[in-house]
Amino acid sequence: MEEFAYVLDYLPQGRADDKSYHKTPLAIAVGETEFKLLELIPKTNAVITIGERVYIGKEQEKRDKVMSVKRRISYADLTNAAMNELPFTLENIINSREKDFIKFFNQAESISTRLHSLELLPGLGNKTMWNILDERKKKLFESFHELTERVKTVHNPQKMIAGRIVVELQERFEKHKLFVAR
Repeated sequence: MEEFAYVLDYLPQGRADDKSYHKTPLAIAVGETEFKLLELIPKTNAVITIGERVYIGKEQEKRDKVMSVKRRISYADLTNAAMNELPFTLENIINSREKDFIKFFNQAESISTRLHSLELLPGLGNKTMWNILDERKKKLFESFHELTERVKTVHNPQKMIAGRIVVELQERFEKHKLFVAR
C-alpha cells in the first residue's frame, strides 16, 4: 500500500463529467513507491498544490490534507494536466529514490534468451545494455552521475525510467512490469 502520493492535478469542482448534484473536490495523484494512479478526496479547506507530496497511509491522524483515497484509476482517467505533469513528477520521485533505481541498473537480469530487462527502458538498446553489464561487472554503480560517466551512451537514466513507468501505466496488459504495481 502506498504511504505517500504526489499530486498531479487538483480539481476543486470535481470532474466535469461527474453528474452528481454535490461535486466533491478531487486531487489526482501518483503513488510514491508502486506508482499507482489515484483519485484523492482532500480535507475541507486543505490547500493542495501540483507536485506536492501528501500522506495517504493508514494513520488518519497523519493525514493533514487528504481525507481518503477515492479509487485507483487508469492512465486513461488522468486529466490532460495530470498526463503532462506525470513525467516531471516521476523524475522527481526517481531522483528522491536514486538508490532504489541504481539498484535496478546493478541487478537487472535477462527476461528471456532474447530480451534483457534493461532493454525495456526507452532509448536503451542492445549495445548500451552490454556496456552497462560490462561496467557493473567491474564495479557496481553508486549514482546516476556515475552511471552516465562510465556508460557514455546513457545520458539521462531518470528520464528513461520515467518513460518506462509511463509505458507501464498506459498499457494495462504490458507483459513485463518493472516498476508499476499490478
